[in-house]
Amino acid sequence: MLPEFQFGEFFYSVFQLQWLKQLMHLHLFSSPGDDLSYIIEASRAYLEDKPNATVAYLPLASLYAERWLAATEDAFKNLAQVETVNAELMTQREIEDIIRRCSLVYVPGGNTFLLNHRLHVSGLMHFLRKKVQAGLPFVGFSAGAIICGPNILTSRDMNTVGTSHFDGLNVTPFNFFAHYVLDDHGQSLHDEWLSDYHFFNDNPVIMLCDGSHVQVEGKKTTLIRGEAWILRKDQEKAKLDEGQAITP
Repeated sequence: MLPEFQFGEFFYSVFQLQWLKQLMHLHLFSSPGDDLSYIIEASRAYLEDKPNATVAYLPLASLYAERWLAATEDAFKNLAQVETVNAELMTQREIEDIIRRCSLVYVPGGNTFLLNHRLHVSGLMHFLRKKVQAGLPFVGFSAGAIICGPNILTSRDMNTVGTSHFDGLNVTPFNFFAHYVLDDHGQSLHDEWLSDYHFFNDNPVIMLCDGSHVQVEGKKTTLIRGEAWILRKDQEKAKLDEGQAITP
């Protein structure tokens, strides 16, 4: 049996972890919408009527992030200032300062393995996880959604960076698969590929079609809009209903 003081510390740590998880606000997409319309729609409630609102923009999944900077700044121009995180040129302290001051984190798509590699190598992964668990709103699409699972092994990107880091932010119990197609032939190919994941892992996979929107509010995960499926180990995939809570 644990000594009384140790038991109290243990109980407080467990309680604090559960409390932190109840604060999370995630909006996850397969695609960003025309002119980032899905991203702006999800971000608006956290930014409007907030003086000096700042978005921490993490285009770390792209080798050509500068191509999308102007479009991103234009999309957010009436809501917030955009501060770009560059994991190659900034120190860990500089990056953490941006995230500490921001009202929302926005992580776009690209190569999931590159994104994960940069988060780990920069030392940002642990800090970002703690901030998201503590309630910092997180909006991401494609790679930015996949990174939120326990690992990134359901990404179909190439590991061109040669990373050995495969664990994700782990702020949801679900893995994610982006750009799940609607036609039966394409789905069967994706399903066969994803079934291999459950030979080695037990957690469910949510397959997001373009246009879908999954919200994580505290411990509750809900399909807000669009079409998506869930694949649980040793079960047939099931189509998710809009507005219905998703359970592991």
